[in-house]
Amino acid sequence: MSINKDQVHGRAEHAKGVVKEAVGKIVGNKDMQKKGSIQQSIGHLQSTVGDAKSKIADALNAVKTS
Repeated sequence: MSINKDQVHGRAEHAKGVVKEAVGKIVGNKDMQKKGSIQQSIGHLQSTVGDAKSKIADALNAVKTS
């Protein structure tokens, strides 16, 4: 399975969102919590797209080598 930029960037965005949401909870900043939650969702979506791209690329490579 190959790794692509969408997978890496998506997982990084998700992680930043988790931290941002946690900091928002600690300091009592609901706006920061919401932004962190949104950032997590965007990161998850981007990494899911990257996963799909990777699976498609692997399937195409398997067909080419068959």
